[in-house]
Amino acid sequence: MNASARASVPTFKLMLGIVRFAPWRYAGNAILWTLVWVMPVIPGLISKEFFDGLTGEASVSFGVDTLIAFMAAYGLGRVALVAVAMLNDVYFRFRVGSLLRRNMIGRILSLPGARAVPDSPGEAISRFRDEVEHVEEAVDLTVDMVGTVAFSTVAVVVLASINAQITLFVFAPLVLVILIAERAGTRIRIYRQAAREATGRVTGAIGEMFGSVQSIKVGGAEHHMIGNFRVLNEARRKVMVRDRVLNSILESVFWNTVNIGTAIILVLAAGAMQSSGSGAEFTVGDFALFVYFLTFATDAVHFVGIFIARFRQAGVAFERMAELLQGAPPETLVVPRDLELRGAWSAVAPPPDRGTLQSLEVKGLSYTYPGSDTGIEKVDLQVARGSFTVVTGRIGSGKTTLLRALLGLLKPDTGEVRWNGRIVDDAASFFVPPRTAYTPQIPRLFSMSLKDNLLMGLERSDDEVAAAIASAVMEPDLAAMAEGLDTKVGPLGVRLSGGQVQRTAAARMFIRRPELYVFDDLSSALDVETENTLWERLFADHQVVTSLVVSHRRPALRRADQIIVMNEGRIEAVGTLSELLVTSEELRRLWSEEPGEDNGANSVPV
Repeated sequence: MNASARASVPTFKLMLGIVRFAPWRYAGNAILWTLVWVMPVIPGLISKEFFDGLTGEASVSFGVDTLIAFMAAYGLGRVALVAVAMLNDVYFRFRVGSLLRRNMIGRILSLPGARAVPDSPGEAISRFRDEVEHVEEAVDLTVDMVGTVAFSTVAVVVLASINAQITLFVFAPLVLVILIAERAGTRIRIYRQAAREATGRVTGAIGEMFGSVQSIKVGGAEHHMIGNFRVLNEARRKVMVRDRVLNSILESVFWNTVNIGTAIILVLAAGAMQSSGSGAEFTVGDFALFVYFLTFATDAVHFVGIFIARFRQAGVAFERMAELLQGAPPETLVVPRDLELRGAWSAVAPPPDRGTLQSLEVKGLSYTYPGSDTGIEKVDLQVARGSFTVVTGRIGSGKTTLLRALLGLLKPDTGEVRWNGRIVDDAASFFVPPRTAYTPQIPRLFSMSLKDNLLMGLERSDDEVAAAIASAVMEPDLAAMAEGLDTKVGPLGVRLSGGQVQRTAAARMFIRRPELYVFDDLSSALDVETENTLWERLFADHQVVTSLVVSHRRPALRRADQIIVMNEGRIEAVGTLSELLVTSEELRRLWSEEPGEDNGANSVPV
């Protein structure tokens, strides 16, 4: 996201939106923490009366026992108040974080699936975790600002009634701290933005390495990857040091400003007591009250400086979270949502019923990847009920892009998709089970059991699960697994072979019994015999099966009712295998490069 886009993120407006989402929790927080901040005035006034009583300058005097009783009661009351305030604060912060994460994940899920996350998963996780925590903290600190203002107001009134000059020096550092923090705000934003981006690159690299361990080991790239990781870490170290040093300098300035003010106050107070004598206007109790308030005034002054810095950093956090919205206004982050999970998914309206699939038609479908000239252009195709349609072509010809644009995983630039002659308005929500099931080029499994990966929350009988396993030609593999369907497949299915991952994904499709099967090069990790068996079993139970398949493999091409040949993003030819081997030079080239079933012979079917 460019600098102008970042500058347009309204930090204050977004924080106000969060407050409006949970107004009662926030109001409770503000009241409770204001009381926590103001309560120290009570023991200060008690101490003043006690010391004035010792010198005979108080109208009411009391002894040490009474002082201890007062302080004990105050301590118990403050502990109880802080406990209630902390409990309310935890609930409030949890709701703030949940709202931000809910709106980000909601936006991601509403985007075309193939372009939903603009950066690496590690970078996205960093925004869900770190940036949300920064905003939580900043919003949370606003209630402390309310408490600081309330405490400062009460303290100024009490102290000014005793000595206005000394009171001025108590709170003069507050103004200086605010000016320093405000002047440093731009630098804080720049350093924090650089630090967060560097951290995101490091976490993204970690995620990529964990997801590609096998490729790294096979390629002997361990040293290269570690070297790259060191470079990223070194870059992060430099910007993080700058960020931390700036914060430390500001904190040092805040504290030293306060300490200088404290020294001046003590000198002035001592002079006032010395000049006034025994019957002076400035008493020992007054001195005790000023000294007592110094600690809390110091905390308040320091807090104001920290809050201004955190507010700036929250702006950076909002900017980075807004990048995940990919075009949606930043206010999307704070749109009020029901955070109750029960029935959340069932409440989503089902896609409109368009009847059992009779025909699928694509007209003028085009998509160009942002920042490039690659994609697909003006694609027309038809898939009839019960047909087996194969899309083929060389690498980069647009086969996968075609499937993704058709299914709504990419938002087409132009064109339309029709189901039974009627236009599909929202392909992403329309082409879902049980209407359609899709397996991508690289299937994704989750770190759960094999059975959980098949069902994904679906209710199916053991017989149905077994039938799906058999259709995917996984019975021998399942028999070799000691825990059977309860076998944990590991992150991304790392405990399974490539062929097992693909057949697990196929079984996940079969168990949903969709009207349209969409396979993107499903058989690339299967041997010819297994692939032949899989296709035979898919059609074996005499049900009407409609399939749209990306493949260059001979078993799929031999079985196809219709072959669509892609070349440089366009459809070059359409027909049966026997027709295209005569009329399409591109298909003949693809056929000749693919090993045949019979000892690699390049025989042409008749």
